[in-house]
Amino acid sequence: MAKQKGIIPLTGTIGGINFYYLNGKPVARRAGGGFNGKAIKEKASMQRVRENGSEFGHCSQVNKAFRRSLYPFYAGHTFTHFHSRLMALFTKLKDLDAAHDRGKRRVANGVATTSGKRLLEHFTYTPDCPLNNVLPFSYQYTATNYTLKILDLDSSQVHWVKGAHLLSITLGILVFDFETLAFSLFESEPIWLTPETVKQDYSLSPIQTVHGSGVSIAFLGIRFYQLVNRERYVLHGNDAVGFGVVGIA
Repeated sequence: MAKQKGIIPLTGTIGGINFYYLNGKPVARRAGGGFNGKAIKEKASMQRVRENGSEFGHCSQVNKAFRRSLYPFYAGHTFTHFHSRLMALFTKLKDLDAAHDRGKRRVANGVATTSGKRLLEHFTYTPDCPLNNVLPFSYQYTATNYTLKILDLDSSQVHWVKGAHLLSITLGILVFDFETLAFSLFESEPIWLTPETVKQDYSLSPIQTVHGSGVSIAFLGIRFYQLVNRERYVLHGNDAVGFGVVGIA
């Protein structure tokens, strides 16, 4: 592979050389090589490639649905490498499926295991705004009534983003069916904090009755705001929006 030099970058194939963009930069490489579609579909030596492709496609579908289900937590923001990081998570979950042969393993079977639930719960969804760093407090989640208690929440111990005047904290119960990819998200009213809010205990629970089939995952979402002429505006930057799991059943 070589970088293109010149005033006008090329795309396409000329004289046996492919010209294209990679990570936003114009590059060139000799055309040809690799495998054709027929060989991948029919050759016995390509069996492992077919297995990997099938499982990769499945994980991609789960990834897309899961990101859609969490969208209310990050609407208006784009997280760096969010898709690829979730792909790594779902690949690990798929690998925990001991019920199916390679090529047919499914994320749902991995999530059903104790190790799978632990992976979902401890995954850092927003590394630029990690929940436990921003809110270093004790959480008590009760799965039977979908209630979260945050004990001794002290604004002076919150890791405030520069320029923030307000912080919203919202509980969301995501009911996600990893088999059908159907989902529902049930949110609480937000808690609003300022840097001057006194220390106290808080309790959060969804406004609507939680229902649906699938795994119930309790997410806690946080957003930092700035006040301008008494209007709230979400701060820009990945460190201003975050969420993480506080319970799973």
